[in-house]
Amino acid sequence: MKLNKRLSTLAERVSLRYFTFIALYFAEGLPMGILFIGIPAWMAMNNKTVTEIGAFDVACAMPWTFKFFIAPMMDRYTFLPMGRKRPWVIICQLGLFISLLVMACIKDPLNNLSLLVAGGFLVSVFGAAQDAATDGLAVDNIPAEEQARANAFMGGARMIGSSCALALSTWLLEKYNFLVSTATIGVMVGLVTLVPLLIREHQEERLLPWSEGQANPSNKEIQINSWVEMYRSLYAAFSLKNAFLLASLLFLSQGSYNYFEKLLPIFAVKVTGWTHVYYSNAFAVADLTGGIAGILLGGWLIERFGIKRMIYIYFFFICAQTLLLSSLSQYWNDSNYLYSYIIVYRWVNAFAKIGVFAIAMQCCSKRVSASQFTFYMTIGAVGSMVGAALISPAKNNFSWEVSFMFFAVMMVLCAINLRALNIKKLEHQIEELEHQRN
Repeated sequence: MKLNKRLSTLAERVSLRYFTFIALYFAEGLPMGILFIGIPAWMAMNNKTVTEIGAFDVACAMPWTFKFFIAPMMDRYTFLPMGRKRPWVIICQLGLFISLLVMACIKDPLNNLSLLVAGGFLVSVFGAAQDAATDGLAVDNIPAEEQARANAFMGGARMIGSSCALALSTWLLEKYNFLVSTATIGVMVGLVTLVPLLIREHQEERLLPWSEGQANPSNKEIQINSWVEMYRSLYAAFSLKNAFLLASLLFLSQGSYNYFEKLLPIFAVKVTGWTHVYYSNAFAVADLTGGIAGILLGGWLIERFGIKRMIYIYFFFICAQTLLLSSLSQYWNDSNYLYSYIIVYRWVNAFAKIGVFAIAMQCCSKRVSASQFTFYMTIGAVGSMVGAALISPAKNNFSWEVSFMFFAVMMVLCAINLRALNIKKLEHQIEELEHQRN
């Protein structure tokens, strides 16, 4: 029997679906760890200004806002004999690997900030594209009853990847140099590329372009071959009131998180006196344990108590925790206090993200899976970019206490937005639109 017929497929095995998406989201988290946490903390430690760090953050966040231009191409153009999204996952994963190696070759990055910013932008372009392709693959292949648990696995894997990359790259940066640190993360991303190369979405499909196989009939039925039809489907989906509310929730929540998480390394280094290595290790431990907790508990809690109820609890807890940080300035120089704060915050943050992303996934149409889910994620990325851009004016004009209070207010707005969102009604409306198009 030929190799490609012996290998299981995403459509056949639940365990393979979980393994595949854990691996791909782990790979997605690897560059996030160094781009969004490690390098900004390293820059702060080397006396770079808030404005310079903010410029790097914005450059890394900006490509994630372009995903909505990439995702329709993934829905419109694909090589169906290899699956609807798998060819794109392979291409983007390879691009992410190569871009990290290119960024690693920047000489003296701290004194060549324009090149460092450009390198971060390039890696984020492929990171965003890989995310869009992987999200589309997930929406297409994960049944509704598995989505909460799958999102817990995926979100947890991304955090574990981020924490591993953060700890490893920081250690290599201190022991060796920027080249070794960044190239090592690139090689890890390259190794994960073997996963999409060795799996298929359906049994009859080709493993590689030159292998034997054919397109899956169900994929042929839902594949859109007209730009006009695609944009009609997208317009119909996003003209719904609850779709707008869901997009608003993603914008507010992701913007809030990124605003706060860009303040934290600056606060830790400037106020508490941490080194960037100590901060990176603390954040890595928080993300590693939070990712594991998300995998083990995130999906189960949602299934047991309900998705909206749990997200309300997470938002409330983050808000209360932030108010405590703002009011207990006498403990800011206590490393143990800040360390504990970061651990607890990242745990609850992981659970909250799992819940919101699960809502977005379950409210997507398979006909335009990459485009619709990516639109939601893109809105979140726009929020992240806005959040990163806010750190400079916030910190330059207000005290640390007030800057932290802004984050607490943002969390309240997220909870109000969630209260107005009717998830079941949006799911029903999406199903009706699919039936009308078929």
